[in-house]
Amino acid sequence: MTLRLHMMKVKKDNSKMKNRQWIIGLFFLGMAGMAHGQSRLLRMDEMFQLADSHSKSINLYALAVDEAHQAIRVAQGEKLPAIQADMEFKYIGDGCMTDRDFSNGVHADMPHYGHSFVVKASQVVYAGGRISRGIEQARLKHQVSEQEYWNNRQDVRFMLLGYYLDLYQLGNQQVVYQKNIEQTRLLVKDMEAAYRQGTALKSDITRYELQLQNLELGLTSTADKIDVLSHRLATTLGLDPEVQIVPDTTALRQLSVSAGNEAFWQSEAKLSPRMRMAGLQVELGKNRQELVRSERRPHISLVAANDFTGPILIEVPPLNKNFTYWYAGVGISYNFDALYKSNRKLKQARLYTRRMEEAQALVAEELDNSIHKAYVDLKEAYIRLRTQEKSLQLAHENYHIVRQRYLNGLALITDMLDASNTQLDTELQLANDQIGILYQYYLLKKITGTL
Repeated sequence: MTLRLHMMKVKKDNSKMKNRQWIIGLFFLGMAGMAHGQSRLLRMDEMFQLADSHSKSINLYALAVDEAHQAIRVAQGEKLPAIQADMEFKYIGDGCMTDRDFSNGVHADMPHYGHSFVVKASQVVYAGGRISRGIEQARLKHQVSEQEYWNNRQDVRFMLLGYYLDLYQLGNQQVVYQKNIEQTRLLVKDMEAAYRQGTALKSDITRYELQLQNLELGLTSTADKIDVLSHRLATTLGLDPEVQIVPDTTALRQLSVSAGNEAFWQSEAKLSPRMRMAGLQVELGKNRQELVRSERRPHISLVAANDFTGPILIEVPPLNKNFTYWYAGVGISYNFDALYKSNRKLKQARLYTRRMEEAQALVAEELDNSIHKAYVDLKEAYIRLRTQEKSLQLAHENYHIVRQRYLNGLALITDMLDASNTQLDTELQLANDQIGILYQYYLLKKITGTL
């Protein structure tokens, strides 16, 4: 009678295991609180917001974006007029005048204190496109830095998401280990009762007590892994590392994940940061060619200046007076050496553009292959999950049958151990397969730049 009551209780407990997903969050929270005394439920969107503010990697790329934006302003400054002022105060020594053969030297008194003050302003009217192309170059580099920022942001989010899903997976494993520990303890009690009645061997109890120790060790190891991942996640997010981070398993279970259509993911990838960066590099190469061509064009500018000097030394004897004059006009300059020097630069710029075009095609090919593989893996993950759910059902049925046969003396302890191990392995694999679907789905979003 006692054995039957125990068997009924075990069946009831195992039926509840089918709904274990609904208690993972509470169990995980409780385990975290017991281990560290303080825990924090962290939503996925909250984790991403914290990463944007505290991730050193994201902040580094954000500073690069600000730097590139400032470079645009520097390039635009080339359009402004240039104003230059030169001032000199000097002591002038006496002069000496001789014949052309250096004979008949005559001492010449000079005014000893001199000065010079020159103000010059110029405004570029035409620079062959150099200034406008320089501004465009700065803008393209700013856009590249923005895409690098978004790409790095995707990488950081996916890394944190990996930690987050690992915590979810380990929480599932905790539940599985705990349920199997409770089940094994109940079976040990049944064996001890049977041993007292003379229907079981002491060695059977010992072997299952060893099985129980292994399960408890697995539970401890899982808790330690949770502690390590929680600490790593907390330090990255700028949180107190002593606080145990608990994933929001309720939101993850309610998340609608669908494989969708591969064509949809392929179209999303065309707007990914990697593709945009590749396209911008091609544009940079073309702009670089125009910069080289601008060297072959004349530069025209408006010039105005005022010169105030003294004394006047070009007269003999020199005049100890001030002299000032101003002028305004148009300046034209042309570098004739650009006709033969720029050819090599232009060829180099063309080769750079061709290389960037090939790189763009390579990125498109790699994204196509990556998306196809991730999409196929996501569909396979769904099939694996359905197969594993059926395997778990069969493992539970097999365990109940073998357990009943063992209690009735119709099965060996080795059969019981095999059934228990099979059930444990199947439950752990099911937990992994459930997380695998989420991982493959977010991998697709990361590849397409939509995470």
